[in-house]
Amino acid sequence: VLEKGYLGSGNIGRNTTIIRSNYLLEGNNPFYEFSMKLWEGLEQDFNFNAMVSQRGVINLYHSDAQRDAYTRRGNAMRLHGVDAELLNRDQLREKLPFLDYENARFPIMGGLMQARGGTVRHDAVAWGFARGADQNGVDIIQNCEVTAIDRDGDQITGVQTTRGAIKCNKLAMAVAGSSSHVARMVDMRLPIESHALQAFVSEGLKPFIDTVVTFGAGHFYVSQSDKGGLVFGGDIEGYNSYAQRGNLACVEHVAEAGMAMIPALSRVRILRSWGGIMDMSMDGSPIMDRTHLSNLYFNGGWCYGGFKATPASGYCYAHLLATDTPHETATAFRMDRFARGYLLDEKGVGAQANLH
Repeated sequence: VLEKGYLGSGNIGRNTTIIRSNYLLEGNNPFYEFSMKLWEGLEQDFNFNAMVSQRGVINLYHSDAQRDAYTRRGNAMRLHGVDAELLNRDQLREKLPFLDYENARFPIMGGLMQARGGTVRHDAVAWGFARGADQNGVDIIQNCEVTAIDRDGDQITGVQTTRGAIKCNKLAMAVAGSSSHVARMVDMRLPIESHALQAFVSEGLKPFIDTVVTFGAGHFYVSQSDKGGLVFGGDIEGYNSYAQRGNLACVEHVAEAGMAMIPALSRVRILRSWGGIMDMSMDGSPIMDRTHLSNLYFNGGWCYGGFKATPASGYCYAHLLATDTPHETATAFRMDRFARGYLLDEKGVGAQANLH
């Protein structure tokens, strides 16, 4: 494993820590449910406290049409054996009394809850997997940037790095926001765009929110960490970027959505924020497949779903590398689905990465 920085320095150690499997489409739902089941046994599997907290995820709805869409999603989840419960306003009030139910513009009518969703300590996940990999004989080389990929025809023979050349029989790319940069080393264009996504942490507060809540009339999601800070985020920046920072317009957008949902946030101070690069695929779903080069493999295009997919992504990618066939839950994540017309358009907004 070659890491340009230190372990946990990328998106895996800097995100809003949410896990869930409340997906609609057949190509996505079984995969993310497989990941959820792996999360549930993860700490026992690698003997490390990752602080897996199944505190529930509630997606709010604000109109009859949105309620019907969530009903459809919940039914699809149940057909796949995934837990889902549609809550009306009164049920929601009992759980989340601090929401602005009477907001004239965005009235809260209810929500779709997955009780098994929740949060996990992100950097502990990186450390736990790294320790387990190390104990199983994996060489993890930090501060080692790949600068070129060596080819012999359609075969990858090795990589050039800042710490010397390394030969290989198979090369596996899993570099998130740097996917386009690395793919360019073998003249490969990917059906993804790179965007910056900001996340925020507030000052520490007494226990306030005991679940994960998402705003249905905009894009805002919030939970409370074990240290008391509110962890929240919103939309990606609306332009392509490799800069690991965002702009103030998006900060304002996130703050406005949070205030519309929870007016009490007006008195809370933001402690810090950060930005990471998202590799946004054209249909909002990931890619995990062999490439046009016979021994080069690609894992990316995770959009907003990369962290919650961590256990299944690693498991299914290892299966692909070992057998050259996709795992049964990842058969839809083909590289050529965009050319073939088999998009996994989870949100129904088409081939526009910025809208996913």
